[in-house]
Amino acid sequence: PFEHGADIVVHSLTKFMNGHGNALGGAIVEKGDFNWGASPGKFPILAQPCDSYHGMVFYDVFGKDGPVAEMFGTKGKTGMAFAIAARALGLRDVGCSLAPTASFLISTGIDTLPLRVDRHCSNAVAVATFLKSHPQVSTVSYAGLPDHPNNALIKQYCPTGAGSLYTFSLKGGFEAAKKVVNGVKMISLVANLGDSRTLVAHPASM
Repeated sequence: PFEHGADIVVHSLTKFMNGHGNALGGAIVEKGDFNWGASPGKFPILAQPCDSYHGMVFYDVFGKDGPVAEMFGTKGKTGMAFAIAARALGLRDVGCSLAPTASFLISTGIDTLPLRVDRHCSNAVAVATFLKSHPQVSTVSYAGLPDHPNNALIKQYCPTGAGSLYTFSLKGGFEAAKKVVNGVKMISLVANLGDSRTLVAHPASM
């Protein structure tokens, strides 16, 4: 995402990342070169004095031109003002601290992420292609299919695959969809979208 203009990337560690859905967690990744101080009125939390930290300005201290970046040898290039503020303010006020056991489970699962995502994507293409040719399926929406309107964007932004989430509609409408989701045997009817398990969701009847 940084290569395409993102400055902050937020990940859910609960689903694809950990590979098992057995631990709750999230991650904030900061590119570090954004100038939060260019418009102090637009980003007051980062660019204006913080009373709860004795008037410290997060960007001045932890930004790319601050003393912390200098200490790490990245001055003028990258800092971590957003990430530090999220921890010092958000974590302090909300208390969303990652549990040690969850950290262990997530770090263990991330080891197999490249292999798993590759399989997720190739399996999704195969199933979406099968559904598209099924006589009882009316539409399939998956950006990994060549005829999808966003296929060119997927190739640009996600060259290794379009992920494993897609939607499809049945010619029989609501009742037909309800019959399918209630009749599956090897597929779970749950709402854990992005989990490592094969699942189906039908919000209209769940």
